[in-house]
Amino acid sequence: MTNSALQQLVEMRGIETHYFDAWGKPETISESSQIKLLNALGYDTSSDSVIENRLHQEASKIWQSPLNPVQVVRQSDALPFLIRLPIELVTDTYTVVLSTEDGQSFNHTFTPVDENLINVAQLQDVEYHEYGVIMPQPVPLGYHQLTLYVEDDDEPLATMRLIVAPQACYTPKSIAEGQKLWGLSVQLYCLRSHTNWGIGDFTDLIQLAKKAGELGADFIGLNPIHALYPANPEVCSPYGPSSRRWLNFLYLDVTAMPCFDHESVQKLVTTTSFQQRIQAARDAEFVDYTEVAALKKEALGVLFDVYYAKYLTKKTKQNKAFKAFVQAGGESLNMLAVYDTMQEFLSQNGQPAWGWPVFPDGFGEYHSDDVAAFAKEHKKRVTFYLFLQWQAALQLEAASLAAKDAGMALGLYRDLAVGVSEGSAEIWGNKDLYCVNASVGAPPDVLGPLGQNWGLPPMDPIKLYEQAYQPIIDLFSSNMAGGGALRIDHVMGLLRLWWVPKDADAKEGGYVYYPVDDLLGILALESHRQQSLVIGEDLGTVPEEIRAKLAENGIYSYRVFFFEQAPDGGFFSPAHYPVQSMSTLTTHDMPTLTGFWHCLDLELGKELGLYPTDAILQRLYGERHRDKQAILDSLHAHHSISDNISRDVNYTGMTTELNHGMQLHMARGSSALLSLQLEDWLQMDKPVNVPGTFNEYPNWRRKLSQPLEAIFENQDITALATNLTASRKRASTD
Repeated sequence: MTNSALQQLVEMRGIETHYFDAWGKPETISESSQIKLLNALGYDTSSDSVIENRLHQEASKIWQSPLNPVQVVRQSDALPFLIRLPIELVTDTYTVVLSTEDGQSFNHTFTPVDENLINVAQLQDVEYHEYGVIMPQPVPLGYHQLTLYVEDDDEPLATMRLIVAPQACYTPKSIAEGQKLWGLSVQLYCLRSHTNWGIGDFTDLIQLAKKAGELGADFIGLNPIHALYPANPEVCSPYGPSSRRWLNFLYLDVTAMPCFDHESVQKLVTTTSFQQRIQAARDAEFVDYTEVAALKKEALGVLFDVYYAKYLTKKTKQNKAFKAFVQAGGESLNMLAVYDTMQEFLSQNGQPAWGWPVFPDGFGEYHSDDVAAFAKEHKKRVTFYLFLQWQAALQLEAASLAAKDAGMALGLYRDLAVGVSEGSAEIWGNKDLYCVNASVGAPPDVLGPLGQNWGLPPMDPIKLYEQAYQPIIDLFSSNMAGGGALRIDHVMGLLRLWWVPKDADAKEGGYVYYPVDDLLGILALESHRQQSLVIGEDLGTVPEEIRAKLAENGIYSYRVFFFEQAPDGGFFSPAHYPVQSMSTLTTHDMPTLTGFWHCLDLELGKELGLYPTDAILQRLYGERHRDKQAILDSLHAHHSISDNISRDVNYTGMTTELNHGMQLHMARGSSALLSLQLEDWLQMDKPVNVPGTFNEYPNWRRKLSQPLEAIFENQDITALATNLTASRKRASTD
């Protein structure tokens, strides 16, 4: 195989051959990995002739398309677009009609040969020209359509989606004016309360927002609350969802739903056995997803029957509102409800049901006659799952309003996962978009020395482009709903993602590039429409180009104290963090403050077999010891802790004073946003997630050590919150 043909295909598909790792060292993607990535993208690389033929096909497809499927431009006085034509047609007269989303129409007539020639190509015996054309009038922000006509011809030659975006994402007025805000980040399922059914729910979120707001918090940051698998509740990672557009029904507070007080529902839930099951689930140290799902589905089934008969079979305002929600949700919502119904049906009948790859023939793809027939036959159960999504959206909206009513400047902020799991409804409904023979992950870095494979098939960037970016528009829009900010997990994915071919080790993957400028433009447009600030989780192997782009586009960086180290090993003062950032001490993928300080994460990692050799573990212990000493040095130098705390790490354990001192040290920093974890308020030691593990550790299950009702009665905690608020106010005026 000639290297040139292969490398042309590699370059055309945006596969990076060289990169710098998390430690700044140059790395090369092997040719075998490059070939595997091309295979995952659907390319046959068996011979030179096959590759060359495919290159020709790809080039012909582009040059024979007069307009691109979509073009993203930033708002300005003039609008550029590209047109491609055979040379014999470039002297004809053409008209483009720009139809804006608000009903306006603009025409522009031109002759291509009089415009700016951009590129020329020869395909077989035909020469093609590409021209840049300028629409002379300003165009409003939004999603528009550009239609190309040949003079005197009523049939359009081509159409294109035109997306006009602002220069940068939305920034709330309070932050633009220099206010420094703090808030809490929480895995919603971790919340304990005296009223929930064994998992944190939207009513708990309302109470948390109210209590935190009273203490001066300006936001509550949530883990991804995406839809998971009602029929397979043990698949519980919020970062491996079934659909990122919709919500996890387990967060519904059944007791707050309409018709809960109906006698048939009460007959079920007030029985001694049902109440005992609820109490057992509530008291459990870890979330028992199977039992919680069983409890809620049982009660919700009875409740839905009542609601269905009372409202959804008649002309009622409730039915009108429900139908409006379903219509607005479109195919994506219906697809999820059909998927959930089908997975449940197959599971109950003892058939393989973990995901669409094992569904029976005819059920493996949403757009099939067999699936349509199934949905019709099980219409009421499909309606049940549509109803759950509607009620979840209403309860989330109520929580968002409660946060705003509590005086929070941002309110809730949501978290968008980087992908969906292989057997997900999202892939089932759009299989052309996803490359199921690869997975998103990460090369070896600080959090994962062996690299990481997250089991999330990536989107094909070309297919995303050909679908006019609609899937990414839907994701941004839906996840900004019900909140004042959006955190994008692994935001580097807008530029590039580490693809791991199926059956390969994580370290054998490679980076595939995405149309970052287009995606950032769409993000900026949706940010303004939803009045949502955007935070990008930019940890790990981060090229400088993406950090610069994020900053230019108004996206807030994510700064974790433990990673903000100078070359000499010292820790940067939070006063030197970028203003355009959200800072934090630790994250859901890291140990708690107590766990970090006492090296419990290293001890746990040894038990779980995460370190290939004892030498690696001993090196990590040595680095941790040095880091802790450097942290103490920094805290004392900035007078963030008193002399009650020893300056020698050998004599300093984690205490309440040190814990609070570290949090207040961050509060005096320059970041516009400061996020703190409830686990650290409670001085917990167990992590919620251990990267690189699956069954070895109960990830995404560990609850908080105290119920909500007790947290905000703790005088140490309320005093900490008062001091945090004061420190943030002082930082706002510095």
